[in-house]
Amino acid sequence: MEKGEKQKEKTVSLQSVDAEVKDLSFVDGELLEIPIDEKLIAKKHTKISTEIETSKTKNENQNQKSYLQYVLLPLIFLTVALLGGLRISQTDDAFVFLKPPLVCLIFATILLVLFFRANLIKLNGWFSDSFSGLKNVANTAVLVSLFAASTQAFNALLPERGLPFWIFAFCFFWTLWNNLFAEFDTKRLLQSLGGLFGLAFVVKYLILAGLTAPANNNWIQGIFENPAQEAFTWLLDLPKFAPATGYIQFFTLVFYLIGLFLLQPETRKIDNVGAGLVPAR
Repeated sequence: MEKGEKQKEKTVSLQSVDAEVKDLSFVDGELLEIPIDEKLIAKKHTKISTEIETSKTKNENQNQKSYLQYVLLPLIFLTVALLGGLRISQTDDAFVFLKPPLVCLIFATILLVLFFRANLIKLNGWFSDSFSGLKNVANTAVLVSLFAASTQAFNALLPERGLPFWIFAFCFFWTLWNNLFAEFDTKRLLQSLGGLFGLAFVVKYLILAGLTAPANNNWIQGIFENPAQEAFTWLLDLPKFAPATGYIQFFTLVFYLIGLFLLQPETRKIDNVGAGLVPAR
């Protein structure tokens, strides 16, 4: 009995499946291919690749600006600060490091004020509440190195002692003081500073150095051989340094002017210091 009932159930299920299959409608035809716009796909790929390359280029530019502002510039200014007080002894070619006089600190302070007035450095572009603490500290370090380099630049140009020291100091002070009340832009300030430093260098290391008597000669022998040099050396109290001193100070001033040329008026366009110094992947 059970086997008969199972066979009846199977027969009923098969009949229901056949009925469902008969109800289905079949459509004869060919498969159609959807046209693909290859140009549109190529444009999308090109756009995506261009955006990726643009972002990489921006990251590389930000890295370069960060390295320039926070690595290269402090190195240049610290090099100037180191070499500005270096002198070469004429007797034994020994290195002599001279500390800057107090007047050099005053001159450097006035010069920084001129930098702010001429917009060579914009205060609100270097320090802001919107900057990170690390960036404000890094900007402070750059300005401190600039102040040290400016101090040593004046130390390199001022005669070490005697009447020429006071004449040079008065000329520097008079020029800087007058510039405080003059209308200056960045270009005119750099031109004026380059002309002032160039004239002071020529007078000190070419004219005054040519009037200085050699250090290896006895003063009695020098009076008979070259009385003019001995007289100027004694009257002006000129120090006796090796000619290599002039070459060192020439490149010191060149480095200082290059650093001023590379100095950015503001650092808002430079991203966070920590993010900027991370190599681009």
